Amino acid sequence: MRSHQEACFNKHHTLKMFSQALVLFGLATVVLSAVAKEPVAVTSAKFDSSPDGSFEWSYESADGSSQQQEGRQINDGQAVQGVAQWVDLEGAPHVLQYVADQDGYKPSSADLPVAPPIPEAIARSIEWNAAHPNEK
Repeated sequence: MRSHQEACFNKHHTLKMFSQALVLFGLATVVLSAVAKEPVAVTSAKFDSSPDGSFEWSYESADGSSQQQEGRQINDGQAVQGVAQWVDLEGAPHVLQYVADQDGYKPSSADLPVAPPIPEAIARSIEWNAAHPNEK
């Protein structure tokens, strides 16, 4: 059973995460409103949290942009996953999915750059060096 102190810490941690997300949402809203000609209405928003430290929040705007995020306690930290969707000024849709946990932040999107393939000669050199670590 959890102690009162642990429960208070988890509640404080969840509220801190929510306030950080709210600040980030506010900042994004300010930046986007500076670009937009008119304010964009938020058509739906929700936030739920549980005493165990898990949470879920989402919003959707009249322009079709939206974001959802959920998180839960794991070991000594928190695992978070979410997705953000928006349409840029040229009308192109964008989607960013992400996971943040003990293994770090892992975003996924067609908009993220992809490294070019390693040239064949370099790949052979890397393989040879790995197979012969003591040779110069």
